[in-house]
Amino acid sequence: MKKEGKMNPNQAREILKKVRQVELRTRRLVTDALAGQYHSIFKGRGINFEEVREYSPGDEIRTIDWNVTARNGRPFVKKFTEERELTILLMVDVSASGNFGSTSQSKRELSAELASVLAFSAIRNNDKVGLILFTDQVEQYIPPHKGRGHVLRVIREILFFEPKNRGTNIACALDFANKVVTRRAVAFLVSDFQAGAYEKALKMTNRRHDLIGVLVVDPREREMPPVGILTIEDSETGQQMEIDTSRRSVREHFQELAAKKLDGVRKTLRSSGVDVLELNTGQAYMPALQQLFDTRERRRS
Repeated sequence: MKKEGKMNPNQAREILKKVRQVELRTRRLVTDALAGQYHSIFKGRGINFEEVREYSPGDEIRTIDWNVTARNGRPFVKKFTEERELTILLMVDVSASGNFGSTSQSKRELSAELASVLAFSAIRNNDKVGLILFTDQVEQYIPPHKGRGHVLRVIREILFFEPKNRGTNIACALDFANKVVTRRAVAFLVSDFQAGAYEKALKMTNRRHDLIGVLVVDPREREMPPVGILTIEDSETGQQMEIDTSRRSVREHFQELAAKKLDGVRKTLRSSGVDVLELNTGQAYMPALQQLFDTRERRRS
């Protein structure tokens, strides 16, 4: 794990200012748009079986234990108790490709804002928040804790942590999460998913935790404007190539490849039983997050 270096007072003030800006924007969203919904969707995920008792009028039919009912000749229901606290685990990709942004924000900045919304929703409900920052290795791990100060540290790390490596290894991060987080958690995997060979790890983690994939994309990764000869560099490998964007066939080929790649990520996540939240830099993320919450709420009901 990388140790933080010293910073001058001006750097510290700028970091604090940026973190506070994110806090101010996202805390109001949590209060106005997500109040109560977080609790109803995620709190019920952690439940413990307590006992079987005889059915009483008003009990939900879906709680009937049909095996015990058949043995006794009268209806019995299962009784569950909700876990008092939940763990939200934020797994954020900080590889070099996350620094890209053709709008007013980079993919990493968008990831930080989403993480802030989720983290403040968690502490509002007295839940714990943990953080894993990863590239092609796990760069930083902050164990789950509660409190505003802890959440502010999480936001700061997502925004300003300087990783050692540039590549991406999603499977490595998922395997690490399975080892260090022993209790069932709601885990958000935030990445542009520019990696391969992670489907097996997805399925394993989703069996242990409630895993949600957050796909972060920039508009220029979907389509290319006609700006003439352009040198493109892979931010993670450093490989470069020149393309003539004035040619329509080149732009259409790029768009087709990009669409195929994104569709492949979506299919991999969904085939692994993982919910998908897709975000675009420069666009409001709350509608997409609200839609995810609505979908999960309908599924539960």
